Amino acid sequence: MNLSLYERLAKLQGDEPWGAVLDAGTGPASLRWLRTLSTSRWTAVTASQQMAKKLADGSEGGAAPDGLVVGNWLDPQLLAGETFDTVIADYLLGAIEGFAPYWQHQLFDRLRPLVGKRLYLIGLEPYVTHVPEDAAGKLVCEIGRLRDACLLLAGDRPYREYPLGWVLDHLTQADFRILGAERVPIRYGERFITSQLDMCYRAVGKFTDRGLAVAFLKRISGLSQQAMAFVEREGGLRHGYDYIVVAEPGSRVLSNV
Repeated sequence: MNLSLYERLAKLQGDEPWGAVLDAGTGPASLRWLRTLSTSRWTAVTASQQMAKKLADGSEGGAAPDGLVVGNWLDPQLLAGETFDTVIADYLLGAIEGFAPYWQHQLFDRLRPLVGKRLYLIGLEPYVTHVPEDAAGKLVCEIGRLRDACLLLAGDRPYREYPLGWVLDHLTQADFRILGAERVPIRYGERFITSQLDMCYRAVGKFTDRGLAVAFLKRISGLSQQAMAFVEREGGLRHGYDYIVVAEPGSRVLSNV
């Protein structure tokens, strides 16, 4: 049976109570799942005002008025003095590049005082670091490179993903004990293609060079047709891995003030 990443987290949690939960980098998917859990309280953090508005108005899964916090982990006062039984960092490592660039190496130290019992981290193995030989991998990487190129030309900042080995090293350095880690093979479908190329379309709308914009629009459309045809024919784009890491606080005495 193919379990979703959230179902895998629930299985890892087992019968242990979730207690007070922090969704350290929330979005529609994680928030919808979080609201199904039996928690004593929960807090969801986003650095995006636009995302916060979507989540708070109920159109993207809803949020309790006192459960959603807008803030940047660069701010030392964000949730200062708080501790949560369970902290969930769902693709936070890659997404934080857009709000705190070049700061990922400090993220786990920043989260460490907040983790009372357990940290669950979901991440993505970088897939644009080389050109795969298989057709599905080539399409996934082409989509990723086109997305990043469009964002950069629009003056935006792409996500920066980190491999599992890097994550395990830095969690250990931040005084976490690794309880388990697993890679989960990915099969991308139409939703991936649409969401990634929609980002391209929005970014191209910011281009000041209209000739360049027209060329990119043509490439986006062509790649979309190519990828959709592959998914229809093969049932998905099988390439790369997500990963899940389970960790608990180490023995170092910390002050969260």
